[in-house]
Amino acid sequence: MPITLPENLPAFDVLTREGVNVMSETRAARQDIRPLHIGLLNLMPKKIQTENQFARLIGATPLQIELSLIRMSEHETKTAAAEHMEEFYRPFQEVKGEKFDGLIITGAPIEHLSFEEVTYWDELKEVMEWTQTNVHSTFGVCWGGMAMLYHYYGVQKHMLPHKAFGCFRHQNMAPSSPYLRGFSDDCVIPVSRWTAMRQHEIDAIPALITLLGSDEAGPCLVEDTERRSLYIFNHFEYDSGTLKEEYDRDIANGTPINVPQNYYPDDDPDMTPMNRWRSHAHLLYGNWINEIYQSTPFDLHEIGR
Repeated sequence: MPITLPENLPAFDVLTREGVNVMSETRAARQDIRPLHIGLLNLMPKKIQTENQFARLIGATPLQIELSLIRMSEHETKTAAAEHMEEFYRPFQEVKGEKFDGLIITGAPIEHLSFEEVTYWDELKEVMEWTQTNVHSTFGVCWGGMAMLYHYYGVQKHMLPHKAFGCFRHQNMAPSSPYLRGFSDDCVIPVSRWTAMRQHEIDAIPALITLLGSDEAGPCLVEDTERRSLYIFNHFEYDSGTLKEEYDRDIANGTPINVPQNYYPDDDPDMTPMNRWRSHAHLLYGNWINEIYQSTPFDLHEIGR
């Protein structure tokens, strides 16, 4: 089954050309099944790129997905066209009366700020509390996952002396987890952040189980058994060239940055990087969607009761 997207959303054409099974809203309405209602709270500056990345992953399963794009109500983005935001996004205050099978909260390039300094922190706290009654399963990505851990458990992010940047090998620490079904004993994941979570602080919370971790990059994927949530601090969703774009941007801006580790062949930025994480990315998000499908109520109104 396909992912349902508006036909004029840029991701519709992008994913169609890639062979992803995409369905228009008109065609989906004629099918006598209930699609999974998945929300994407997109906090990243490159809105369209992020839409493509997550739609690609959740649209690769055999289930029909209805994707809703959500933004913070008061925060005005400076990097996406106002017309795009107006046409495709709804502010959280408009959707908070609805129920969702799943919600993805993306990262945001604001790691240098404490959580309380973020201009939309109060509304994001409202979102996180809302997920406990209106969302069956929530997936926090990078800063989004760190924010959820801090809000629910007081676990802090910690500044790194230098940016964790590159492709790092991670160990499968919970092979029996349904979220890691089909995973190898280890896998490569793109990392791009100035902060980290500490394993011993996560281990101190009984509800948290670390599923993927790295000796170099620290904990990566954490399951929250009490809140039906996953937190991932790295970027399975990245395209092959995303780290290159970040590196080239920093070089052009004169920002001190190391060459992303284990990304370019022979660590040579003049070489074309190879994607070594795509298959595990599809496995993880496919497993998440499958777990939602297996456990979510057929009647959306029953979510949270």
